[in-house]
Amino acid sequence: MTSLDVAAIRADFPSLASGIAHFDGPGGTQSPRRVGEAVAAALTGPLSNRGRAVLSERNSDDAVTAFRAAGADLLGADPRGIVHGRSATQLTYDFSRHLSREWGPEDEIVVSRLDHDANVRPWVQTAERTGAVLRWIDLDPATGEIDPDQVAGLLSARTRLVALTGASNLIGTRPPVRQVADLAHAAGALVFVDGVHLTAHARIDVTALGADFYVCSPYKFLGPHCGMLAADPALLEQLRPDKLLPSTDAIPERFEFGTLPYEQLAGATAAIDYLADLTPGPASRADRLTATYAALEHHEERLRGRIEDGLAALGDQVTVHSRAALRTPTLLVTFAQRSAGEVSGALAAADVLAPAGSFYAYEPARRLGLGADGGLRIGLAPYNDDTDVDRLLDGLQGALRS
Repeated sequence: MTSLDVAAIRADFPSLASGIAHFDGPGGTQSPRRVGEAVAAALTGPLSNRGRAVLSERNSDDAVTAFRAAGADLLGADPRGIVHGRSATQLTYDFSRHLSREWGPEDEIVVSRLDHDANVRPWVQTAERTGAVLRWIDLDPATGEIDPDQVAGLLSARTRLVALTGASNLIGTRPPVRQVADLAHAAGALVFVDGVHLTAHARIDVTALGADFYVCSPYKFLGPHCGMLAADPALLEQLRPDKLLPSTDAIPERFEFGTLPYEQLAGATAAIDYLADLTPGPASRADRLTATYAALEHHEERLRGRIEDGLAALGDQVTVHSRAALRTPTLLVTFAQRSAGEVSGALAAADVLAPAGSFYAYEPARRLGLGADGGLRIGLAPYNDDTDVDRLLDGLQGALRS
């Protein structure tokens, strides 16, 4: 297995010169130099509306096709099924409207109490708007997991869609998406997967996952702030969004409104290329991404183990809410004597960034009994190293002693 040269990776991130130990990856990662350079190169052009007649038109056109090709390699998808959006939230809202145009009171939608609100509220509001029946997949607060057997009881021939996260941005739980998807498909329902948190930590194949629609955000995996959706082009062909009369009816462009931000597309492509290039060699970008993710999982899981050992050494002062058997390197903790906000502030004073809150994961925070205050979230990214972990654990010990 390829091993990561973490020191070399850190040298690629100008922002790390600040001295901050970043454990805020679940909220958004830092970006390597080449992503910023790609954004600047695209933005300063020459750049025009898409076309092939002159260099400025070709640059914008190439930025779009390169983005779709890179997204397809990242997600195991077809480039014709890669849709750009301002954010994963925006894409989910858009597709909730596209999909529900003919839904009514005879239809049902299934959502999960494990999910970020971006994959809950659009569907709740769709149910309110259409009169569709809303059903909930519950979360076991003791394990942080969901039971796929429970899902079977929620499905019927009236179920139109099941919305489920690929991984919880709050506690890291990776639910059995494929099992849920198989049950949903057997009932004739579509599956909409929020992959925003998962894509930063695991190799994705949307077909193997069973996702009909899969959304993610490049800024969670070293890129710029935008969203990306993957779907089967044949499925996209069936959807008729509201759009301007002169705009193209071709897919995936019919779902992208207005002129695309070519510099964002270039930055997202550069982030995917950067991840692939962490595994050198002549193999395809998709194969190199597979090798890179294997190395990333090994690196991040090792650091997560160190953090968990350090938290265990603090005894009953700390409660760790990330307990699922399969999860990302993301830990949510609360404290017996201090609020999560107080501990986060003490860490920040030492330039260790581990934020506190519920992070828009409204349903799981409430189900875990944490409310809006949530907990302290510790999340890992490729550029974290043992020194960062040492600083985190020393800071937690100091905060709890005081």
